[in-house]
Amino acid sequence: MASQQQQQQQQQQRQRQMAAASSVGFEDYLPVMAERLGEEGLMRELASGFRLLMDPSRGLITFDSLRRNAPLLGLGAMSNDDLRGMLAEGDFDGDGALSEMEFCALMVRLSPELMDEPRRWLDDAVAQASQFLFTS
Repeated sequence: MASQQQQQQQQQQRQRQMAAASSVGFEDYLPVMAERLGEEGLMRELASGFRLLMDPSRGLITFDSLRRNAPLLGLGAMSNDDLRGMLAEGDFDGDGALSEMEFCALMVRLSPELMDEPRRWLDDAVAQASQFLFTS
């Protein structure tokens, strides 16, 4: 019995370590993925991540599917309240689950650095348009 308890403690410790390592920052990792994979590659990877976490019978990420698969992401030590908070943050339609679109939008929203380059493009375009309009 003691060895089973020790194994559980070791597993919980590994999960906490993985969670700490993964906290190095999704927001730091996603822009690197986007740069390396390109827009289409990034969307394929996000879709794969969605399928990994979703409940196959519903085609959505539910609390139960997230709880079941959280250890795969190093998030096994997260509390139920934290997992529910993650779901609520991305649940735009209020159904208590994440669709693929909601999941992808949440992942991008959690990585504001990913939007830096498009924001610069927009700023440049506005500056050029303003210069053209006000100097003509």
